[in-house]
Amino acid sequence: MLGLRDAARTDTTLPHILAAGPPITTPGGHCHFLGASAAGADGIRDAIRERADRGVDVIKIMASGGNMTPGSRPELAQYTLDELRAAVTEAHRHGLAITAHAHGTSAITDAVTAGMDGLEHASFMTTDGVDEIPGELLATLGRGEPVLSLTFGIAAAPGAAPPPGVLARMPALIANARRMYRAGARIIVGSDAGLGPAKPPDAVRYALPQLLRIGMSPAEALHACTARAASVLGLGDRKGRIAAGYDADILVVSGNPLTDPAAIHWIRAVYLRGTALPDGRP
Repeated sequence: MLGLRDAARTDTTLPHILAAGPPITTPGGHCHFLGASAAGADGIRDAIRERADRGVDVIKIMASGGNMTPGSRPELAQYTLDELRAAVTEAHRHGLAITAHAHGTSAITDAVTAGMDGLEHASFMTTDGVDEIPGELLATLGRGEPVLSLTFGIAAAPGAAPPPGVLARMPALIANARRMYRAGARIIVGSDAGLGPAKPPDAVRYALPQLLRIGMSPAEALHACTARAASVLGLGDRKGRIAAGYDADILVVSGNPLTDPAAIHWIRAVYLRGTALPDGRP
């Protein structure tokens, strides 16, 4: 599970902002401009130790290339299986969970084999399409580990659209997500919020229609974005539910999203730990 460090779990004064620090990537690799390159197993171990010393809650590593870095190819792996194993061992030695950004099939397979706690994207992208999920890998994902953080949530607004390559792949991406869901995979939403007009800070609410398309009921889709996500992040004892003893983080909408999913956008009020936010903003 992607959890908080023990100290964070018991400190009720923390604002519950979880930090990973800059993602670990290869020199010149995906998101290298964030300043966190590491080469080889020893370099990866050093990078994880540095983050642990800074008090991060989770480690993120770029197992594959990505879409937002010029020259990077999402279908190609960036680290070897042995390097990913070294990353998992070192992160767990510090009591930290580790999640891997992984698009291509080889990177996803190696990340799962290495024992990653989570996968970001899991898109199975190829140069010009999307791979079918290998049967053995699908069976492994269906056992619920690692957690799949699927990149759902696209805002419907003028000028808000994902890259053409992603749009063209969307039917196949949804089909693969449906297969993983039906196999029993544990799915939450990693929205990539803040990347652009199609990914505003509140992008997660736009994920609900995509979750319905892969077979979830409205109730399960909401659960994946709230209680299940809180549990995966190690906050399940305080967030994700409306119950005595839990933080009162509440979204008030007009209508019932269990019968009309569009009601999630009819926002009336937002409460953070019991305090109403002006105009629904922090």
